[in-house]
Amino acid sequence: MENDIQIKELVEFIARSLAEHPEQIVVREVCGHQISVIELRAAKDDLGKIIGKEGRNAHAIRTIVNAAATKLRKRAVLEILE
Repeated sequence: MENDIQIKELVEFIARSLAEHPEQIVVREVCGHQISVIELRAAKDDLGKIIGKEGRNAHAIRTIVNAAATKLRKRAVLEILE
């Protein structure tokens, strides 16, 4: 599962870079056979920054996650939780 850790770390790095309270970023990965669900939790103050105007940042992060997962011949879904 070494490849899965890379996607999780990638999401964590991006989220911490955007957040004002990076210590409150929590990324958890739930792995299935062919799909991984990546759950991202952040401080309420930071959710707006991570999601971005009209969801642009969230969309960009999801695009990066999908590209990384495709390269690993997997499917990954990013969920941003409150």
